[in-house]
Amino acid sequence: MSEDDKKQRDPLKSIYHDSIVDNPGHFKQLINHNTGLLCIDLQYLDAVEGFGVFREPEKSGVPKEGRDYYFGRLKETVLPNVRLLQDAFRSCKLEVMHTRIQSLTQDGRDRSPGHKRLDLLAAPGSKEAEFVEAVAPVGDEVVVNKTASGVFSSTNFNFVLSNMGVNALFVCGVYTNECVETTVRAASDLGYFVTMVGDACATVTPYLHEASIATLKDRYARVVTTEEALEDLARFAGVESSSML
Repeated sequence: MSEDDKKQRDPLKSIYHDSIVDNPGHFKQLINHNTGLLCIDLQYLDAVEGFGVFREPEKSGVPKEGRDYYFGRLKETVLPNVRLLQDAFRSCKLEVMHTRIQSLTQDGRDRSPGHKRLDLLAAPGSKEAEFVEAVAPVGDEVVVNKTASGVFSSTNFNFVLSNMGVNALFVCGVYTNECVETTVRAASDLGYFVTMVGDACATVTPYLHEASIATLKDRYARVVTTEEALEDLARFAGVESSSML
């Protein structure tokens, strides 16, 4: 592809890259320990075979090929990478935070209209509301319950981050093109320095995952690999990346 073709595809890329993505503020927040890891919706509702959305796989709307891809990516790549990130952030004494879909009521009458239309329900105390064990919260890590795609639009999470002095986020979780993308966009709009860890996110097709990455990268977030994220922590927040791999 020629340079002219690239400019036509995204003529504002350099402007956004310089101001949003390549901004030294990302690393300043790590140095000052004002950065947190946000793990999105890694729970039985949508990230474990045979439960929640996938309790009856054929009725999930996701064909077998998509289910195989999604759960294979979770098992082989995403969950191990999320755990590496969690361990590294904890070693640096940086906040590790978790969102999950969970209603306030057993019948879900408090859910957003969108979740009601989707018949998406994880009641308090249900298996669907439980986190995947390998990447579950530890100690008193912040857990934010939500019944909408974006955590910022539907909860007091922005207020909580402000109270804790968190100005930058590394984001991982599921689905890349839904809750992850919505959260990344909102965080960027609210002024957070956002880093999306691409190989610690998943959705039900490679196309949807890659399309979200292409849209968010160099616009709303830095997009890095888990290895690159660990290198950032090693360089700016004091944890040895080699010990995490």
